[in-house]
Amino acid sequence: MDFSNVAIEAMAYALPPDVVTSDAIEDRLSPLYERLNLPQGRLELMTGIRERRFWPDGFSASQASAEAGNALLAKGVPEKEIDLLIHSAVCRDRLEPATASYVHRLMGLGSNVQILDVSNACLGFLNAMILAGGLIESGQIKRAVIVAGENGRPLVDRTIEILNERELDRQTIKPFFANLTIGAGAVAWSIVHRDLLDDKDAPLIGRGVVETDTSHNDLCEGDSSGDALEMQTDSEELLHAGIAVATRAWDKFSLHTGWTPETPELIITHQVGRAHTKAVFESIGLNPEKNYSSFDTLGNCGSVSLPITYSLACESGKAMSGHPTAFLGIGSGLSCIIHSVTN
Repeated sequence: MDFSNVAIEAMAYALPPDVVTSDAIEDRLSPLYERLNLPQGRLELMTGIRERRFWPDGFSASQASAEAGNALLAKGVPEKEIDLLIHSAVCRDRLEPATASYVHRLMGLGSNVQILDVSNACLGFLNAMILAGGLIESGQIKRAVIVAGENGRPLVDRTIEILNERELDRQTIKPFFANLTIGAGAVAWSIVHRDLLDDKDAPLIGRGVVETDTSHNDLCEGDSSGDALEMQTDSEELLHAGIAVATRAWDKFSLHTGWTPETPELIITHQVGRAHTKAVFESIGLNPEKNYSSFDTLGNCGSVSLPITYSLACESGKAMSGHPTAFLGIGSGLSCIIHSVTN
């Protein structure tokens, strides 16, 4: 997971057109709120998520990923020199074939491109980045494109149905509430050998570690029966377990790199919500002023969250040239990756 020659050549993203506020979701939950006498505004208050975006009904993961991928090509990434395409989202078009095959077709890529899907909950994009980086570092390929397209609309719609229709109480609604934080978006990065860079200030991917604890893989589980997508999360236990995994990962990372909590000038985490971010920063001792978040307007976008947040940080000028950045990703299961990037 240590690289000397791997860089982020270009980044692009696509935002869905439909903006849905937390207030609007609570309005749809009025039967539940009235029955259990729940206070209006609790969703935003608990999560810090003011709004999220959704793709139109029927919009597929591959369409979302291809929208970001084509935006990447429009930035000058040479499509005939792409060796590998990885689709890394939680969402996928179907079990078979790989969603990457649909993205490949929609992007009009060539016949020499390897295609595959990588799936690991919200950590999938970082996993794909490391796999691609290893192939680049070893000389097997020169350029990889990693895409992810997520759409939380079906899950949120299904969750609202469940909460309104089932005879649930204040305790039994808890496993479903995390679903209401889910948003949508798409992102695409071109990862290359540094010899291909025209922009010598492009971010370099450095050193990283992983910490995995699968004893907690039952804390967030989702599945579908036909179109009836359902997910349940023990949010409190998942928060505690996630903090523990992230703290152990930071201890490894610190020993491996020599970094202290003061080293990174910018910190990009998976975008769960306000309470999760605050708890992780406090546990590790990170400076919250170095955090850059997007969850307040995008919600939790699964595997898209961390890379789109970094893309937005670079776009806004928060990622300064020469400044060290830390990626801290966590995926239910549980697994945590921390990786250094130098802008």
